[in-house]
Amino acid sequence: MPIFGTSILSFIPGWTAEGGSFAIQKTAEYGFDMLEISLPASLDFDAKGTKRQLNQYEIQGRLSLNLPAACHIPLYPENALALITKAIDKVGEMNGDFLGGVLHSAIGTFTGKQCTADEKLIVRQVFTELAAYAKKQNVTLGIEPINRYESYVFTAAHEVLQMIEEISTNNIGLHLDTFHMNIEERNFYDPIIAAGERLKHIHITESDRGMTGEGNVHWNDFFKALGEIDYQGPLVLENFSSEIAALVGPTSLWRPSKYSSEELAKGSLIFMKEMVAKWYNVTQPN
Repeated sequence: MPIFGTSILSFIPGWTAEGGSFAIQKTAEYGFDMLEISLPASLDFDAKGTKRQLNQYEIQGRLSLNLPAACHIPLYPENALALITKAIDKVGEMNGDFLGGVLHSAIGTFTGKQCTADEKLIVRQVFTELAAYAKKQNVTLGIEPINRYESYVFTAAHEVLQMIEEISTNNIGLHLDTFHMNIEERNFYDPIIAAGERLKHIHITESDRGMTGEGNVHWNDFFKALGEIDYQGPLVLENFSSEIAALVGPTSLWRPSKYSSEELAKGSLIFMKEMVAKWYNVTQPN
């Protein structure tokens, strides 16, 4: 059975000690098993204290990181290496085993050209070093491809999978997000089958960032594939409500949301559980 999780973005726009306590309480109250914590770029984060709070409410925690502009790997590989290394240390302080997110590039940083062979080499070299460092702490890295309007480095699953093969390591995996898949992938089935056991983390979000099941994501194809590979990792809700005013600009919520953040969280959790029950109980052909 997959782990049903949600992101701090269901409750707060970014991590603070006070906001984090609120997000942890709500995660437990709404019935989720796990909270994904997006680390601030400053890495001002009390990992040990947060772990104690998570344990208090009997929920799991996972960390993710989105690179800031000054750590865009093709331009600033040393900055990125230093920041991600410190983030891996935070995972270790939480006794965790995973760091996901947009680790390959800074969201919104572009050159106006396709990712060059030299840039790909730089990215690969950085992740080769990061994989070796993370392995010492038994940490797996999950790389999230995002859509072409937010990055030019990794925009589709096969690009990440190709790099994993080139590095030939077992502690780098794929972090998929259905919002970005809806833009960049030809379908919702093939990338999951291609990833197989290399799929380590998933963001569940509708095509319009609203209530799951009410948009254009082909959920039956998606969960059918998850059932076929017997994915047991986290399914992390990442939809947004304009009710949280600080999210409006960063997530381009230019129209008022139909649902409150609570309605989105509770309704989407029900939807995820229904889809898992539907597709994980199907007997697969030999």
